Amino acid sequence: TKRLDDPRADTLSAYLRVLRDLTPKVFLMENVFGITYKGKDEAIDLLKNIIEKINQQKGTDYTFSLGIINAADYGVPQLRERVFIIGSRDGRVFKFPFPTHSNPDITQTNLFVREPWLTAWDAIGDLNDLEHQDIPVTGKWAQLLPSIPEGKNYLHHTKRGDGVPLFGWRTRYWSFLLKLAKNKPSWTVQAQPGSAIGPFHWKNRRLSTRELCRLQTFPDDYEILGSRTEIQRQLGNAVPSLIGEILGREIRKQFFSEEINASLKLLPSRNYKPYCQESTQSVSEEYLHLLGEHEDHPGTGKGPQAIARVGT
Repeated sequence: TKRLDDPRADTLSAYLRVLRDLTPKVFLMENVFGITYKGKDEAIDLLKNIIEKINQQKGTDYTFSLGIINAADYGVPQLRERVFIIGSRDGRVFKFPFPTHSNPDITQTNLFVREPWLTAWDAIGDLNDLEHQDIPVTGKWAQLLPSIPEGKNYLHHTKRGDGVPLFGWRTRYWSFLLKLAKNKPSWTVQAQPGSAIGPFHWKNRRLSTRELCRLQTFPDDYEILGSRTEIQRQLGNAVPSLIGEILGREIRKQFFSEEINASLKLLPSRNYKPYCQESTQSVSEEYLHLLGEHEDHPGTGKGPQAIARVGT
């Protein structure tokens, strides 16, 4: 299929070759291409088939567990849902840890009360904003960003939003002019930067490298090398460090009988310093020609790109 012809699918095959050659006691994979598509299981079938062949060739008993983790549910100040696959050579099944945090706006019905999600304010609210004002937003839509409230995106300026109708509903990508809110986790940090791709800071600027690291729970003394674009790609593709710490501890506990009672080193602290919501500006005159009726997106599989793909 097209998904498994994608270059990113080569990563799965390369990983499985290493698994075959080294036969480690435990393996972990994240964000395997193709797995998260609903109703599509090519990558899972490939994984099962290759692992079965490895077991036959090497006399191993590899099996794996698959879990979909939202990083915010484990203390990361970012809404980031990814697939994790953890397997063992002796056939033992990995049990994913229970979430420790949850959306404070949803009433909890489970037995164990969870902590509220950590927020973008918790992660970066203590950083001196004056040190990061040299990262302006550029491009065609730069002057529209100040008219969008915290936590919103271009949908604010549709007929279903609270702004003015400049766009059709869901006619742009989700991260278009997407802004952080102080009282919520960050939106997913993107790997592919673009002039209008968020999330943007509530001060209407790009996020600094240090802020991106904080949202990914990297330690403050961790240095990322490269150009701005390369750094964005590295951080956007990275697993939040806290998730690595949590899963690493569980692997040590379940497969190596190691108990670690110390507190998590990478769990961010809460920022109890009070804050005010940022005010918005009126829509800049240069965008007023967009005012009017706009067609909404027709629905999944019915947009112009989908029609072009299937040729109907």
